[in-house]
Amino acid sequence: MRILHICSGNLYGGVETIQVTLARYRGECAEIEPHFTVCFEGRLSQELQALDVPVHNLGIVRVRNPISLWTARRRLRELLSRWRFDAAICHSSWTVAIFGPTLKLARVPLLFWLHGETSGTHWLERWAKRTRPQKVICCSKFTQGLVSKLYPTVKSEVVYAPVPPVVKPEGSQRLTSRRELNTPDDAVVIMQLSRMESLKGHLLHLDALARMGDVPDWICWFVGGAQRPAEERYLEHLKRTADQYGIAHRLRFLGNRTDISQLLTAADLFCQPNIGAEGFGIAFIEALSAGLPVITTAIGGGLEIVDSNCGILTPPNNAAAVAAAIRSLVTRSELRVAMSNAARARARELCEPSQQLNRLSDVIQSAIARRNAA
Repeated sequence: MRILHICSGNLYGGVETIQVTLARYRGECAEIEPHFTVCFEGRLSQELQALDVPVHNLGIVRVRNPISLWTARRRLRELLSRWRFDAAICHSSWTVAIFGPTLKLARVPLLFWLHGETSGTHWLERWAKRTRPQKVICCSKFTQGLVSKLYPTVKSEVVYAPVPPVVKPEGSQRLTSRRELNTPDDAVVIMQLSRMESLKGHLLHLDALARMGDVPDWICWFVGGAQRPAEERYLEHLKRTADQYGIAHRLRFLGNRTDISQLLTAADLFCQPNIGAEGFGIAFIEALSAGLPVITTAIGGGLEIVDSNCGILTPPNNAAAVAAAIRSLVTRSELRVAMSNAARARARELCEPSQQLNRLSDVIQSAIARRNAA
């Protein structure tokens, strides 16, 4: 099957990580030949091109500029006339709204991959509702429970994200990574890896860390940089808050990084206390794959990932509970080791790439068969 994945490409987060994994592990599922579209050149298009997969640029689209929208749709029509695609997968409400009608007119089976929480009320979601997909692919059981807000009569199935295993570093790489980041060799490193969005709970995390001033020998790495002006302002607010709490000297704001595996294997535990529901949580899986116990909030997709063997779930918006969880893992090395031993198996169980790619293939084939039978 030749499948066209449609993504905007202007930002880089979990959705884009999935695109790259689909490209990198395409050999694990011979039934699928993936193609990709972007509207904006950036990190996603560069990483896909480096993997030698077809990447089709449809051109920059600004909704406020009807000509840009018309031009991108025309380019998609031309692409569909040059290539025969067995199905197309839109990875956001934005791409369904912009390109769904063109795919429908071309009679290409349309699937929508729902990657996050949805209310069905945002103007983009209301626009996307006008184009009914053949099937909705859900990143978690949590998001599957929300599909009716967008497409109440459309069949849905859950496919967890394929997540590559994090490989342990050789030799002294762990110490090298720490020393490059001005982190003592024997410190307990807490890590958060996420976009600079308030939903990810950075402020709650800082509040929790501020309650741990009496605990020695911990450092926290915040990995992930601002990609939009609002995120720049948010990042500056986090840094000011850290100064006010008096813990800035124990924090490292590392910005956007491409050496995520090395950072994860140089850390000791992972903490991301979301204040809003995560659709799934690829960063949690990456952390578990690196053998890190995970602390997160008991909401959304995290509930499907973290159990008592590999991490700690805390009540929503409870800094004291987050601090208690961090404290227990920082001060009790035997607990960290026990959870670390269970973490890797949990990541493989949920998101082993070949397993999920073949699951995706089955879901796509069933959608195509159902359409052909209609």
